[in-house]
Amino acid sequence: MLDKATFESLFRSEFKGLCFFALQFTKDTDMAREITQEAFISLWVKRESIDLSRPVKTYLSTTVRNKCLNWLRDNKKFNKEILDIEGLLSEKTYVQPDRLVEAEIRDRIGIAIEELPVKCREIFILNRHENLKYQEIATRLEISVKTVETQMSKALQHMRNRLAEFLK
Repeated sequence: MLDKATFESLFRSEFKGLCFFALQFTKDTDMAREITQEAFISLWVKRESIDLSRPVKTYLSTTVRNKCLNWLRDNKKFNKEILDIEGLLSEKTYVQPDRLVEAEIRDRIGIAIEELPVKCREIFILNRHENLKYQEIATRLEISVKTVETQMSKALQHMRNRLAEFLK
């Protein structure tokens, strides 16, 4: 059973990260905090029935994710296609960052980007690093939006393939 000291320690160590996780969905800091607090309240209320052989962080991140999706549904504040594209509907859990793994991932992302064909890389960087919309990229590069979509699709598939071990 989860005792008060363990719960408080868990709250202190995970609250901020879970708020950032919720913020990916809500785009609203206050709502992200509220949802995260509700997840911790739920954990405390159910502490006697929680299976502690499984990671409590997984329980919390799943609870936060589900509460966020419910909030989005109830408030009609989302476009399902955008959530699919951003990967927010897939099962994900929050895990405290490991600095060495982060550095390795950054290096591998850099290598994967460098492996892209020149035009594909340029389009990917304009979209992901400069936050340009497909139409803005098409205008800047004097190409069609369809070409941008096709190149981004190729780039994202390449990135998923090259970084598959980190996407589990």
